Amino acid sequence: MTAPGHARTVLDKAAHENFPVAPFFLPRAWRADLMAVYGYARLVDDIGDGDLAPGGADAAYLGVEPEHADDRLTMLDALEADLRRVFAGPAPAGDPDAPRHPLLRALAPTVRRRGLTPRPFLDLIAANRQDQQVRRYPTYDDLLGYCELSANPVGRLVLAITGTTSPERVRCSDAVCTALQIVEHLQDVAEDFGRDRIYLPAEDMKRFGVKESDLAESRASAQVRELIAFQAVRAGRLLDEGAPLVGSVSGRLRLLLAGFVAGGRAALGAIEAREHDVLMGPPKPARLGLLREAGATLRREG
Repeated sequence: MTAPGHARTVLDKAAHENFPVAPFFLPRAWRADLMAVYGYARLVDDIGDGDLAPGGADAAYLGVEPEHADDRLTMLDALEADLRRVFAGPAPAGDPDAPRHPLLRALAPTVRRRGLTPRPFLDLIAANRQDQQVRRYPTYDDLLGYCELSANPVGRLVLAITGTTSPERVRCSDAVCTALQIVEHLQDVAEDFGRDRIYLPAEDMKRFGVKESDLAESRASAQVRELIAFQAVRAGRLLDEGAPLVGSVSGRLRLLLAGFVAGGRAALGAIEAREHDVLMGPPKPARLGLLREAGATLRREG
């Protein structure tokens, strides 16, 4: 597979997210930079989840020997080394100091053009390292700490790319991104359990009388549904807390951020429509529902 084709298989996953990644109405330069960041974030998650395309191309790009291609921590270490090449400065193609993976080569111009810093990118790697070592979260605060690494950096990068960073916007963005991460966890309870990961706080599982074995069932019990409903309310409150971010900007960026908030709300609506039974498969919002939520968000935050 050619490098551009391989990168495209990663970028194509943007169409399956709960929120619009780089919609057509944005300026072309923004779209290119948002997709470059998305490609990096998706690659990190695919390494951490063991969802890389077959054939070992990613390992080869990153200089990992085939026998270690399935070692996720080794792959994450190699990705971090390639990320540091991005921030080391421009280097001609073929230079040992140049980024090796096509998605990181695509990221390098965005980093330089927007003056991005390493921290958000390193945090995403740290979150995926944590996924290899931490598979249960005792408390809600523990889960929020994970979201600070796994989700919030993405919103901060969106603000940096669009030149709209401010302390209050970062606070609101963090709330929205954490909410979106929690919503995704609720949609993927069954899939995550199959990977021996549970992102439902243990203290809340105990409170609602939910055992780990209950998550292996094909249909959710009343207790599981109550637990999911409780977490959905929490996510909704976080979305409400962060929604003023939409009204703090204008123009096309306002539409994009409304899409983020609306994506979370529409996903929560899909979970509620399923009566909070997320074990049947991930509840996904219809496109019409997303558009309605986007309109409502724009009116509410106008």
